[in-house]
Amino acid sequence: MEGISITKLLVIAVLVILLFGTSKLRTLGADLGAALKGFKKAVGDDSTPPAAGNSTAESQSAQQSVEKKDV
Repeated sequence: MEGISITKLLVIAVLVILLFGTSKLRTLGADLGAALKGFKKAVGDDSTPPAAGNSTAESQSAQQSVEKKDV
């Protein structure tokens, strides 16, 4: 049994273009790209601290300095 050859892939591509049309495929590609971009952004957000995290770190260091003064 053979694998999928280039000729078979071209025939499938032509059939898909004829069935859906280029505008529908372009919209589908844009939606897929936006979904992947959103997924990558969501996955990347877990590893990077938010911008508000810097102000939290500053407030924690200020609290620690106040605690040291009280002691």
